[in-house]
Amino acid sequence: MRTIELLTGVEFKEKQPHAQSLHSNQEARALRFAFLPGQRIKTHDAPHSPVHLIILQGKGVFSGRDGVERECDPGMMVVFDAGEIHTVRALDEDLIYVAIYNGVPPKYESEHRRMVEAEEMNHPHN
Repeated sequence: MRTIELLTGVEFKEKQPHAQSLHSNQEARALRFAFLPGQRIKTHDAPHSPVHLIILQGKGVFSGRDGVERECDPGMMVVFDAGEIHTVRALDEDLIYVAIYNGVPPKYESEHRRMVEAEEMNHPHN
């Protein structure tokens, strides 16, 4: 068993939201996203997996295939179907959430695995 502190070591970037790998194996991966107020992720999709977002801190606006924007708070979970286009925007405070995906897409796997292994060497999990 491993434990991961979800709000320890959070990094923010000035120019764009920051994604940090928390866990990755063949079955699933978890990334922590950190947004400064007003930052956004453009419309995109995850074609190989549904996306489960668990909001830890701050408020954000999330929209999916229907284009309807929904404001979500800490303690809420947002679910996008595999291939569903979506976008995220932080409101007037820092936004932190964890995104959980099934498996690792083939073209993503080798580069991501190198990044995760390097990160684990520098920041071992408990």
